Amino acid sequence: MPMKKDDIVTINVGKKGITEGLINEINTILEKHGIVKVRMLKNFRMKGELEGKDKKQLAKEIAEKVNGKLVDFRGFVLTFKRC
Repeated sequence: MPMKKDDIVTINVGKKGITEGLINEINTILEKHGIVKVRMLKNFRMKGELEGKDKKQLAKEIAEKVNGKLVDFRGFVLTFKRC
């Protein structure tokens, strides 16, 4: 049965940035659902953590930390699947 758009859990990355707690939450959702969307909010982008880094490089770093595969990258929304 194909997964519906509404079935995908979305996590927002805010002003605290990419923390160990956020990585743990992404891992938990990947274990339960197999797929997760990560949305980088405007206050995260303005904070400066993204500054100087390419969005694609940041996506690769997150994928390595969560042992997942980046399957979609649109604007500031990343979609990961469990490897």
